[in-house]
Amino acid sequence: MDTPFPYDKFVTGKNFIGRRQECTILSNLLLQGEHVSLYEPPKSGKTSLIQQALFSMRFSSKTFTVGQFSVLNIRTVDDFLLRYGSTVVRMVASTPAEYARIVAQYLSGTHFVFDEEAFADRDELLSRNWDLDENDVKAVLRLPFRIAADRNVPLILIIDEFQNVLYTEDGDRILRPLDGVIKEESEQGHKGFSFIFCGSMVNAMKSIFESSRLFHRHVTRVRLSLVDEREIADHVVKGFLSGGKVLDKELLVGACRLFKNHFWYINHFSSICDSMSKGYIMEPVLVDALGCLLSVHEPRFRAMMDGLTTHQVNLLRATVEGNVRFSASEVIRKYGLNSSANVKRVKDALMKKEILTFDEEDNPEFLDPLFEYWIKKYYFEIPE
Repeated sequence: MDTPFPYDKFVTGKNFIGRRQECTILSNLLLQGEHVSLYEPPKSGKTSLIQQALFSMRFSSKTFTVGQFSVLNIRTVDDFLLRYGSTVVRMVASTPAEYARIVAQYLSGTHFVFDEEAFADRDELLSRNWDLDENDVKAVLRLPFRIAADRNVPLILIIDEFQNVLYTEDGDRILRPLDGVIKEESEQGHKGFSFIFCGSMVNAMKSIFESSRLFHRHVTRVRLSLVDEREIADHVVKGFLSGGKVLDKELLVGACRLFKNHFWYINHFSSICDSMSKGYIMEPVLVDALGCLLSVHEPRFRAMMDGLTTHQVNLLRATVEGNVRFSASEVIRKYGLNSSANVKRVKDALMKKEILTFDEEDNPEFLDPLFEYWIKKYYFEIPE
């Protein structure tokens, strides 16, 4: 059923609003054969931006082939490489005979094979006949570059939840060879293939693409800006009007500010309002809808807080009360943070848990706006 407030899937076309500049930037980078990283909190619009950019490129009659896989459930280096290679082969082939030919052509001399029995029984396109060595790793990582060069058709590979390579037994065994392959191909001027590295764990992705200095100058980060609250409000009001309902725009602007223009939360919130109302939507409906939305997420928020130490909870309280210089003696004393060395440990822990992130000036920011609202109003019970 079509809904004016989709929140269960990515959006394109008429449901994609704002971020036109980011869409243009991403399209241009991909058309130039550049590699892109895109890391923002969960449900912030990464997939929608990618799909809208690809839609725009196709609409402009650009020819390219896209592949995609997720690292969400991968926990070993071998599993990553096998899925990576299989995805690339599937981008350009569709039959067992073609799979076997591509593996033989591009991965000969490695321990990767196309096993007909494994393919028939488990749909495994790539298998290994021995332990993988470093030559195998580089060969499979270079595979899309070689295929793109031979076929003269641009290839784009989207890797979702890329930060989960850090959960494998040795993430460097993937990251460092991949960094080397990208740099070598770039230096040789090969522009027929592009990576899109996506991640919803902002701090983990920062550790890969910023702190480690890997992929430096060879992968461009595309940042998502906030969609203008008035544009969001206009879009949502039109959605209600399509169902014969009316909502005061100023009330909706207030909701946008509460959610910090997080469009997924706004769509979910609007969908709840839609289900609870007929005709003119009054403020009490919005209040009830907010309560329903919070009830959905409260168990997750409680679990997040239950997993924190007292010092971590205290630093979160200092954050919601507007403090930014946590190592100042008065802040340490007021919130029981012990010492500046302990403050650093606590900040690192909260970043690792993907609750806070810090900008270039070391100012804290909650990664989840609804969690920020809940923790302030319901956990710490701080009056507005």
